[in-house]
Amino acid sequence: MPRLVRVALVSIRDLALTAGPFVLVAIALLVAAYFVLDPTPPKHVVLATGPELSAYARFGERYAEELKRHGIRVELRPTTGSFQNRRLLRDPKEHVDLAFVQGGSGDSPRATEEEKADMVPLVSLGTLFYEPVWIFYRAERTKHLNRQGSLAAIPQMRGWSVNVGGRGSGTPGLVSKLLFANGMERDELKRANLDETSAVVALLEGKLDAAVLVSAPESNMVQMLLQTPGIKVYEYAQAEAYARRYPFLSPVVLPRGVVDVARDVPPEDVTLIATTTSLLAREDIHPALVQLFAQAASRIHSGPGWIARAGSFPNAQQSEFELAKDAARYYRNGPPLLQRYLPFWLANLVDRMWVALFSIIAVLIPLSRLVPPLYQFRVRSRIFRWYRNLRQIESDHDHGERTAPELLSALDKLESRVSAIAVPLSYADELYTLRTHIDLVRERLQKAA
Repeated sequence: MPRLVRVALVSIRDLALTAGPFVLVAIALLVAAYFVLDPTPPKHVVLATGPELSAYARFGERYAEELKRHGIRVELRPTTGSFQNRRLLRDPKEHVDLAFVQGGSGDSPRATEEEKADMVPLVSLGTLFYEPVWIFYRAERTKHLNRQGSLAAIPQMRGWSVNVGGRGSGTPGLVSKLLFANGMERDELKRANLDETSAVVALLEGKLDAAVLVSAPESNMVQMLLQTPGIKVYEYAQAEAYARRYPFLSPVVLPRGVVDVARDVPPEDVTLIATTTSLLAREDIHPALVQLFAQAASRIHSGPGWIARAGSFPNAQQSEFELAKDAARYYRNGPPLLQRYLPFWLANLVDRMWVALFSIIAVLIPLSRLVPPLYQFRVRSRIFRWYRNLRQIESDHDHGERTAPELLSALDKLESRVSAIAVPLSYADELYTLRTHIDLVRERLQKAA
């Protein structure tokens, strides 16, 4: 091997051995920070949606498609609705990570304080869309009520057969609040607790006089009923009063012709009340998942709808739960800067690790100052250690312990070994100084011989 190459390899080895411990410490700290901060989100999450064919189910499918692009599998768990979704989220024994929950659905009033203390805390990832409280009724039931033949007030439904929503959904609770506001008792209606699809079928078959659906306009059932002859939708003349009484309700307007412009459906603006649906998650949800679901919500819900204008949703308002910090940061600042230029996994890694990375650098910078002196000592020690042999030869000569020929032979061996030493050029002067000293000792021995 050429001497120049050998010297270069030796220099690299010395540098690696000197700086190696510091590199290993840095790697160990980074690995420890990685496991502590856990920057990589789980690859599988469970999202509680709602009944099949409902708006919740349709939105759940879209979220699954969005998250799939980032390598995360979203398992959709069908439920009876908001009330069950909230219960599943709060139950530590269930493995539900996120769920759609409508405002006002509330926890079970029968839950004890001890049970409430054991419930998993929840956070909101944002308000997603309006869910009007639709009251669809058969037109034949109101022909005798007034000239328009329409339902003018909720108390006019006394004695009607009305579906108030399936058990486990948030609809029965909302209906109870509306009845209470109108001075009605629960038993003044012939209540049915069918799911959305079954209720629509029963209404169309004449088995029900009315059905209350709390659903987004995107629901297939809602869109069908709005265009079905003989089925009318109740208009809330006191929408603002309901909103003042119940903070989770808002007055909204279904614009004229929005259902079908050509057929002018509806023929006039319809005033409704609506609750809002939020995406809730357990408090310990991974921050990266919060970012991903918030971004997915913006892509799914930010467009114009029948009721909301483009850009109205998602937002951080009208939530009964504290907004997750990462979701609040997203709604305030938009996507992190790095995510606009890097793949999500890399941008998320840097975003989560940069504080730890700078902390590690701050610790290692003072320690790194020890590397040059240690490297210098390591290289120079390869030269200085031979001075011990040289001094031993001089000592043996001074005390007469060996003869001059023996000492000259030992000196020749020493010089042979020194000539094989490989050091960087910057330290060659010290090597030549050692060889000069060897020559001085040789001259002294030759004179004595």
